[in-house]
Amino acid sequence: MTGILNCLQNLLDRSRAFDFLGPLALRLYLVPIFWMAGTKKLENAGLDCASNGPCSFAPKQDIIDWFGNAEWGLGLPFPELMAYLAAYTEYFGAILLLVGLAVRWIAVPLMITMVVAAVTVHWSNGWLAIAEGSGIYATERTQGAVERLDRAKEILQEHANYSWLTENGSLVILNNGIEFAATYFIMLLALFFIGAGKYFSLDYWIARKWRNTGES
Repeated sequence: MTGILNCLQNLLDRSRAFDFLGPLALRLYLVPIFWMAGTKKLENAGLDCASNGPCSFAPKQDIIDWFGNAEWGLGLPFPELMAYLAAYTEYFGAILLLVGLAVRWIAVPLMITMVVAAVTVHWSNGWLAIAEGSGIYATERTQGAVERLDRAKEILQEHANYSWLTENGSLVILNNGIEFAATYFIMLLALFFIGAGKYFSLDYWIARKWRNTGES
């Protein structure tokens, strides 16, 4: 029995030769999330900005208003500054994560962005990102959302082609809780400690170059 366990442990140890796959997967998973979040906040900042008009890279006015308005927005101080910080952090953060440059450094402001989003946008909605009627994270809010969803399904089943509407997935109601923000924070926290990973990151090759220069 001990021999089998040792053999299995040796196999696990050998798998560390592929440990670069972990941080690479985390980075590539997060890239489109922060890219979409950043470009939605900036004027003409997508890959096709030239065809949409001048690439101004300034936050949209409605985003600034949303950051500052306490009645229907976040009610944060210095909304223009906050909009710039959030948009630029997400936009350039996505690029840095993609190429694996300064990953541990950019993970810090991205984590702060997730904390701010969780506290100001999602906290009052509870944990769940998608509303569920039961379970340890269910609340009166999510239970009410599920009741509305059931009623919506009944209406669609009666008056619409329900099988076509749900052909590619079930209907759900977004609860907009902190689940996604917390998940992204944990992924960024892992990247902060383990770095960008070997081979597929500029951080690795820059550090390797410096080490070789120092040895010479």
